[in-house]
Amino acid sequence: MMFRTLMVLFCFYFSQASAQVHPIKIEEKSMKNRIAFYAINKSHTPYDVLFEVSGKNFRQSATKPRLIRVPAASKVHLKTIILFRDKKPIYSKKLTVNDSLSRRAMKKEYEKLDIPPPKIKPKKQITVYTTTNCAVCDSIVNKLNTENYLFRNVVLSEKPEVKEQLGGFLAKSPEEMDSISSPIISLGGKLYSWISSYEQLQEELNKD
Repeated sequence: MMFRTLMVLFCFYFSQASAQVHPIKIEEKSMKNRIAFYAINKSHTPYDVLFEVSGKNFRQSATKPRLIRVPAASKVHLKTIILFRDKKPIYSKKLTVNDSLSRRAMKKEYEKLDIPPPKIKPKKQITVYTTTNCAVCDSIVNKLNTENYLFRNVVLSEKPEVKEQLGGFLAKSPEEMDSISSPIISLGGKLYSWISSYEQLQEELNKD
């Protein structure tokens, strides 16, 4: 009995979790005697969707529902229902999402959403330790941000304990650490104190 209860709870949790990661969200917009339904795709992958509404106290197109293309990072109008006067609509929605795009899918006008591109996870973990007199640190950090890399930027003047630890690895005193004009970069746990450009960082990052 306990095993069966656990299985029921697991299935309920799994179904709830699955619903939460659905790639397409439905947005409803009420206007006078109508309700419009829109597909919101905040991912960078296009999908085909089949959207159906059933219930009472409203009318809708009698045309058979068909697949509608929802481009990456977009908002697409799916359907509008017309409400009966002085009656509250009762309806349920059914959404089927397909990442295998069909040539037969309807391609409608869409609104492009301003969704930042996904973060790039590098082959090796990147940490940039910025020194006080570093002239090129900002350009390297800005380039990593522009290219949307996942990385850490540690300002050593704000982390004296980290500066002391790095000085021990590099055999440099705190005063010498402040005079370093290049960033100290960790790639996969290996320290580099000679990298002075984004291009050099990329070369070392892509080495096996």
